[in-house]
Amino acid sequence: MPQKEFHNVIVEKSYAFAIRIVKLCQYLNKEKREFVLSRQLMKSGTSVGANIEEAIGGISKKDFISKMSIAYKEARETNYWIRLLNDTEYIEEKLFKSLDHDNQELLKILFSIINSSRTENS
Repeated sequence: MPQKEFHNVIVEKSYAFAIRIVKLCQYLNKEKREFVLSRQLMKSGTSVGANIEEAIGGISKKDFISKMSIAYKEARETNYWIRLLNDTEYIEEKLFKSLDHDNQELLKILFSIINSSRTENS
């Protein structure tokens, strides 16, 4: 039976963030001719949402928490790459602040989901 579509804040925010990451990587490749850092950013930045999707389809609570934890770690890695791109002047401060804000929001939501999932029925 197909799963019903529903409004899910973390799914929507992580997907919107992934779109921003893809567009940034396209810009870095085309305009800045930067391929190494952008590849790392593409992998971690899009992996956040992919792992959240996997978590939603998890077969157990343990599986759900595991995938959400991976999403959290990928968001942490993404934080590193956007900071590095900013500090090496590949991206402007304004763009960095906007991406950082969105990523920090994802991290807070993911952390809350993981913690509340661990404490439910413990």
